[in-house]
Amino acid sequence: MTLLQQAAIYLGAAIVAVPLFNRLGFGSILGYLVAGVAIGPGVLGLVADVDNIFHFAELGVVLLLFLIGLELQPSRLWVLRRSIFGLGAAQVLVTSVALAAAGGWLLDLTVPVALVAGLGLSLSSTAFVVQLLAEKRQLTTLSGRSAFAILLFQDLAVVPMLALIPLLAPDVGHENPITLSGVLAALLAFIVLVAVGHYLLRPVFRLVASAGGPEIFTATALLVVIGAAMLTDAAGFSMALGAFLAGVLLADSEYRHELEANIQPFKGLLLGLFFIAVGMSVNIPLVGKHPFAIAALVGGLLLIKAVVLYVLARLFRIDGPGARNLAMALPQGGEFAFVLFSAALEHQVLGRELVDLLIVAVTLSMALTPLLYMLNERFLRRWLEGEAPPSFDTINEGEAHPVIIAGFGRVGQVVGRILRMSQIPFTALEISQTQVDFVRKFGGNLYYGDASRVELLRAAHADKARLLVLAIDDIEASVKTARTVRQHFPNLEILARVRNRHHAHLLMELGIRVLVREAYFSSLELTRSVLSRLGFSEAQTRLTIDAFRQYDEEALVRQHAIHQDEKMMIQSVKDAARELEALFESDIKSQGRSESKKAGV
Repeated sequence: MTLLQQAAIYLGAAIVAVPLFNRLGFGSILGYLVAGVAIGPGVLGLVADVDNIFHFAELGVVLLLFLIGLELQPSRLWVLRRSIFGLGAAQVLVTSVALAAAGGWLLDLTVPVALVAGLGLSLSSTAFVVQLLAEKRQLTTLSGRSAFAILLFQDLAVVPMLALIPLLAPDVGHENPITLSGVLAALLAFIVLVAVGHYLLRPVFRLVASAGGPEIFTATALLVVIGAAMLTDAAGFSMALGAFLAGVLLADSEYRHELEANIQPFKGLLLGLFFIAVGMSVNIPLVGKHPFAIAALVGGLLLIKAVVLYVLARLFRIDGPGARNLAMALPQGGEFAFVLFSAALEHQVLGRELVDLLIVAVTLSMALTPLLYMLNERFLRRWLEGEAPPSFDTINEGEAHPVIIAGFGRVGQVVGRILRMSQIPFTALEISQTQVDFVRKFGGNLYYGDASRVELLRAAHADKARLLVLAIDDIEASVKTARTVRQHFPNLEILARVRNRHHAHLLMELGIRVLVREAYFSSLELTRSVLSRLGFSEAQTRLTIDAFRQYDEEALVRQHAIHQDEKMMIQSVKDAARELEALFESDIKSQGRSESKKAGV
């Protein structure tokens, strides 16, 4: 089967299954899993080479961790240290011991075998949990942040777990897996990654943004992610950890939102492929051969991990609803369990039959997680808490600012300075790399990116903002941005700076009513000074300016209906000029008669 045929099968299965499961309320993850089971070797057998698909689809997990890193500035990561090394370490330790003890007692496993099985099953699925919480908009809640902290520690813990396996192997006396050179290589990899990220990434992206096109910027972003993943993988750490660190190092940069917008489509497709590969890996014949043993294994795994997570969450002062959310989000096995069990099989710590059973259990536990979380949200929470969601679990620490400024030139900067003076937070987006560099020299909060891209607007939390100040200088880019916002964020009110009447008419077609012409008010003020110096009284000046402004704004609305017809537009402008002259002549005569009466003439 060719690669093109396989791609058609994956896309077709996803297109059928994901919308169906979303419509039924089960979520996209379960849809991908079922699609994978259907096309996998256990059912239709349309695709058989699952291992190669797994290796390629793991890039989706890598991109996911990079995007998570972009959301976490180092300062925010430091705030999570207690959760990462406290709650995360406790979860791995206690869960591993509990699962190992259960395996030794119920399955009569030896200590090394039970320990490796417990360590592997203690890990949860980063891809599943983060995607699930993102779909539910709960990543920034208290339980969501705690879940992420646990997952991050688990990624760190994979390295010592893999180092431990050779020590438990029967021929441990013939090799020493931990060497000084290995430790130094791992430390060197981290130092290189941090140094490159801190000193070189911004200059590289600055050069690419100013000299290359959008596709080169995207290629550079992908190269950075893959390069960081390869570096940590070569040092013995997980690829996802390297991508995460690269994201953290770029979290404070002006390119953060543009990077997120460029990576997001690749992440979505590859992560969906990863979930399909998980579904394809389910050994259907093995499930049919040992249904009760696998059911007991999956049930025991979910129950033990959920209980441990709930108890630990309560000990770490997470309220009941948040602790239950955590317990329902993380009880499954994870993708790194496959890596750990494969290494244990290679070193003869675990046998083939047990590894197959454990992999099936992990896969099925992933498939059941969306159902468990839905059960918690639809039934348990209503039963235990009533209809109202807990207030503590709606904390949002993301950059969901009430105002987004698209275009940070002369107009956008004035708006931003006044908002900053008024202590109103905003997110500013600017496509000019030169302008970004200039503003950031003076400490401005500005991000590089094309505001007309829906991915960038989503990354800037346009769905949560109240106002979009459309201050883009280029007319075509301004209209394109307005059209994107109207289509994807209809509740976001747009206040637009317009260059001229044509620009105003284009935006009026999109339903935008708050329009401020660029030089209009300054021109009126300049005219006010001209009339005053020509001898007009203050009352005459005000009357003249106000009359012109009212008539011009009414004409702008009238001409909107014919602005696409050049001949009619020209005629309308000529008619308006004559009407305006007649109006002023009439007003001047009327004012003259009024002043004559006052003078007693």
